[in-house]
Formats: sequence, structure tokens, C-alpha cells
Amino acid sequence: MSAASALMARINRTLVLTLLIAASSIFLLFQIYNYRLYSTKNGLDVFNSKRYLSGKEAHLHLLKKFLGLVHKFKLPVFLVDTASLTLLSQDAVLYRDSRLSEPHCSFFCTHRDFTTFALYGNLWKYDAALLEASAERGLELMEIRGKDPRLISTDDLTAKEIPLHFLFRFNGRLVHVAVLYERSGKYLWHGPLRLGDGMDRTFTAFGKLDFGRHAGAYDRPELILTTLDGLDVRIPRNFSGFVREFSGSRFLECRSREAKAFYQLYPEDTSAEAVDFKMRAKSLLHLASKVLSVLGVPFWLSSGTCLGWYRQCNIIPYSKDVDLGIWIKDYRDDITQAFQKAGLPLKHKFGKVEDSLELSFQGNDVKLDIFFFYDEGDVVWNGGTQAKSGKKFKYVFPRFSLCWAELMELKVQVPCETRDYVMANYGPNWNVPVKTWDWKSSPSNVQENGVWPVREWDDVIQVY
Repeated sequence: MSAASALMARINRTLVLTLLIAASSIFLLFQIYNYRLYSTKNGLDVFNSKRYLSGKEAHLHLLKKFLGLVHKFKLPVFLVDTASLTLLSQDAVLYRDSRLSEPHCSFFCTHRDFTTFALYGNLWKYDAALLEASAERGLELMEIRGKDPRLISTDDLTAKEIPLHFLFRFNGRLVHVAVLYERSGKYLWHGPLRLGDGMDRTFTAFGKLDFGRHAGAYDRPELILTTLDGLDVRIPRNFSGFVREFSGSRFLECRSREAKAFYQLYPEDTSAEAVDFKMRAKSLLHLASKVLSVLGVPFWLSSGTCLGWYRQCNIIPYSKDVDLGIWIKDYRDDITQAFQKAGLPLKHKFGKVEDSLELSFQGNDVKLDIFFFYDEGDVVWNGGTQAKSGKKFKYVFPRFSLCWAELMELKVQVPCETRDYVMANYGPNWNVPVKTWDWKSSPSNVQENGVWPVREWDDVIQVY
């Protein structure tokens, strides 16, 4: 073979080898591209987890991984993140922004490094495989559990533990899932986020999370499916209403342990008369709640009804009435008409809107008293009127905020500072039953407040 022929053969071999390497490289790149495309859609992008991601990239990447788990385990979740929901407008809900071609993160990438979802606990069966599946996607998972309050009563303080919160972490970013359970009052409840012994307290900045600082209660929202930042998620249809509801969602459990101790000292009255009264009071409370809800008038348990909830998780059987409080700013002229239309005739009306207003309606052998509260600087107060003399009385309370609670299978509000409220009204011995009670002198916070002018009696003292 000549030198020229040998050289040509070597060139041909080199060319063939080069072409083979090039073809193999192209095929390998094609395979990598397809794998990354698949893994990104399914929350398994190993390559991105190896490199640095910007804040928005990391957050969207976490959400894709999380929503991959949602799809795999059929988790009934919906978006409750207050920062994201606040950014929404009706146009944003109706416009499916997945049509946008450029990567974006308008709603999920807020000023915070976490996004919050809620999970319907009653519609989901716990699956321990969630932990392993999270790890496969590169997610760190923390589960917080607590006692199921639905199983706690004054008869049995023990209860199994249930999942309350899940935290999914990736690259310092977080998806927080608060588990919502339906309570007997037909409302949704989530428990507080409390870390047990040995749990990692550096896992995230727990104090910055919206849900979990305390327990919360919500009406069940209607949900819609929409697309935000290219991701399909469910959100409350009335998302602005949900954000408003969140601001006043704090929930207080009734003090079952203390109530049990109370009943050990003062055994519960189980007579037919007491049981019958409590059933009638329950019916009246439910009816009053329905009437005021339709009117959009917020109320709370007051006086003896509040004392019964706080002291013994129940209605006080010898109280003979149901007591509610309403801010005078929420008074409506049609309140009386609404109650009468519901079958509760007006028993008496004392005072006027400007001063010491009080309404009383007659239920089925149980009276409903509604006290209107007035704001006066550092204190608030409600009034009372003695019909035969026109004397006015004033019941002064420290300022308070309102929390949700449950009484007689009904979601109701109570003063958050319940102990201060009860002590103001009943004094330091509030935990001792008193069956003889004079509304003019027995309360610790009662003050004489003058006398109504006789010329006003027809307007401010109306007894039916």
C-alpha cells in the first residue's frame, strides 16, 4: 500500500469515528432534554437541584414538586396563602395565564419564602408513603401532629393524635399545608402548630407562618380551579372574603380539663328539667345565630352563657336564658322584625341606640337577651334598665377582641380574653356556682348610671 493510500484510510477512519461520536453526543443530548422535560413536569428535576436557583426559580420549582405530590396522592388541597390571594383580581382568576410563553411568577412569588395550602382532612386518608415520595423529589418533609379535639370531652380527656400541619422544604423555601377538619358545628378547623420534643426548631422561621400561631375556624369555602403562574390550583371563589375571614379566624377550645374538675366539685344536673332547658337553649341559640347571620350582624356569647362555655363547656341549666353581646355599631333597625319573623316575639326593649340599648325576645320557655356594647376609651360597657323605676345601670368590661369557639354544636364567638371578661362580670369567685343572682347588684362590674327622664319612658322602657 502506498503512503497516500494509508493516509486516506486513516482519514476515513477518523472521519467515521468523528461522525459516530457526533451522532452519539446528539442522541445523548436529546435523551437528556427529554428526561429534563419529563422530570420538570413531574417534580423530579434532579439537574436543577444541583445548581443554584434564583428565589423565583426555586419557589416555582418547589411548587411544581409539591403539586406533583398532590396529583400522585390525590390530595384535596386549595390555596389559602393570604399574600397570594391578596394579589389576585377577578381578571386574574378568569385568565388562564398558562398561555403566556415566558416564565413568570406573579402570584406565588411574593415577598415571603413560603406558600400556604389547606388540605381537607375529612376527604383524605393518611398515607405514610408521602414521606418517601417527598424524599424522592428532593423535598424535606416535617409533619406536626396533635390531639384530635373532636374526641375530647369532659368524660374522656384522651384522644388519638392526628396530622395538623405538613411542611415541605426545598432550597430554603417552604410549602406549608394546614390540615382542615370538619367539626360538629359544620365548620372547618385547623389546630395550632406546636413542635414536640426533639423536633427541629430551625427547620423554618415558624413565627412567620400565617397558619398555626393559634387554632383557626372557617366556614367551608366554595372552590374553583384556576391557573396561576402556569400552575393549576384550586382557590376559594370568594378569595377576598376568605382573606377577611382569616384575619378573625382565631379559635379557642373549650377548657375540657377544667370543666371536668368543675363537675367533680359540682356534679352536673342531669334532671329532666335541666336536660330539657339545655335542649331548648341550644335550639334558641342556633335560631338566633341563623337570624343574625342572615342580617350580617356579628355577635358573641355574653354574661351567663359565656360563663357556662368558659367554666363548664356547657349551658348553665339554672340560668333560664341565653345571653348575647353585639357592638352598637352593628345595630340594624330590622333586627327586631327579623327575630319576630323567626317566631321570637319581642319581650322588652330598654334604652335607645345612643344609650344602654337592650332587647329581649321570648323563645320556647327560654328568653333571649341581647346586650349592645358601647366603646368608651379604655373600656367597653353595656347598659341595663329597671322598668319600674327607670334606673339605669352600666356594666363595665376591659376592652377585648373576639375569637371563635364551639358551644352546643354551634360555631360562635367569645371574647378572646375570656377570663378577664368573666372576672369583670362575676368577680374572682366566678368558678363557684351562684343560683341566686340579682342583675342590679350581684355583678362585680355594675355601676349605677342615673335615671331615665320620665318624659322618655315611653321610648326607652317598652315591655310587652
